[in-house]
Amino acid sequence: MFILYSILLTLGFIVLLPRLLLDAKRNGKYVDGFRQRLGQLPEFKTDNRPILWLHCVSVGETNAARPIVKRILEEFPIYRLVISTTTKTGQNLAREMFAEHADLIFYFPFDWKFSVRRALHTIKPNIVLIMETELWFNFLHEAGRSGARIFIINGRLSEKSFKRYLMVRKMMIRVFHYVTLALMQDAEGAKRISGLGIRNSKVKVTGNIKFDQIVEESENSLTNEFKRRFAILSDEPLIAAASTHAPEEAIILNAFKEVWKKSEGKLPRLLIAPRHPERFNEVAELIKNSGFDWTRRSEEESGRDESAEVILFDSVGELRAVFPLAEIVFVGGSLIPHGGQNVLEPAIAKKPIITGFYTMNFAEIVKEFLAQNALVQLPELGENEAAAQLAAAFSELLQNAERRKELGENAFAIIEKNRGATEKTLEFLRPHLLVNRKL
Repeated sequence: MFILYSILLTLGFIVLLPRLLLDAKRNGKYVDGFRQRLGQLPEFKTDNRPILWLHCVSVGETNAARPIVKRILEEFPIYRLVISTTTKTGQNLAREMFAEHADLIFYFPFDWKFSVRRALHTIKPNIVLIMETELWFNFLHEAGRSGARIFIINGRLSEKSFKRYLMVRKMMIRVFHYVTLALMQDAEGAKRISGLGIRNSKVKVTGNIKFDQIVEESENSLTNEFKRRFAILSDEPLIAAASTHAPEEAIILNAFKEVWKKSEGKLPRLLIAPRHPERFNEVAELIKNSGFDWTRRSEEESGRDESAEVILFDSVGELRAVFPLAEIVFVGGSLIPHGGQNVLEPAIAKKPIITGFYTMNFAEIVKEFLAQNALVQLPELGENEAAAQLAAAFSELLQNAERRKELGENAFAIIEKNRGATEKTLEFLRPHLLVNRKL
């Protein structure tokens, strides 16, 4: 089974090779750190201290890992921390965020046996923590055989992913043999991962670590910097469109035009933060052709920043610092069948949140937000209808300060009620961290 999997993985790589070569000429999203992805990591000298390997896929998982990393290193300072990511954006954020805490930050190896073994031979981890549910078969198999204890933490498994993994359930049962514990965000995820063949005794529900995130002092400084640079004023309310996907930016810009037509007095401003950096220039063209005065985060400061009607927020890892400045936050990936993005970060900032219909990736969270009157969700709409409905939602909230306050406070109350996942996760990890500490 593993041989067939490796063959299919190789065939898939060959099919994608032209895209990788094209990417190398553009932004290097997929080829950055290519040698590391083949398992050729920078020199890493092991010593008598135990090693904890934390794997985060991208920006979201890297951000979410902050509270658990902080707690583990406070309680178990003897551990050497190494961190891997899959994406370039996640890598950049990890290097910035964990530079003082990690002994090595690198790209996760391609899931061939030889590349995985190379990486494991260099790192020699005692503990492997996999954020959310990044299930690479050869890695789990080889890491388990090497003697490392493997934990899925903050585990999440959507219905779509469950059905996909179900097609290879026999293989899942084999790799789950090497997983010590699967610490899942909610009961639905726990039920699904149990259905894939992991023993029930290995599955625990700990809640979502993302509820435990706090605003760092550095983020407060960044918020103040953005407020000064872009002259964010209360009488010129800012609408932040976060983690957007194509064609959402076009829909949002059309909605913003409608809002402008109906606005009285001071006009609102719009900030658009595309989810994927490789689309920054594409979105810049859309904004440029929209007729609005605009600026972008990545450019040198200029007089345009203070008066721009639309701000393109083309940076990575800084979006959390924007939310405190916004009057309304639209969370993207939800006007299209992508499944939505994280609504928790604007909730931490006590902001009213709007999403589209498609929020399958965060179904349980959105369900609770709706039940507690902490979210505005649009119905299922076509692209033409979406702009008008979104404009109406923006206008309604802009004209109703009490409603904005109510939504924001209700959202924050949900955050407060659900805190504690980090401690619950540590309760299950602690006995294993104590054992390895004695090595």
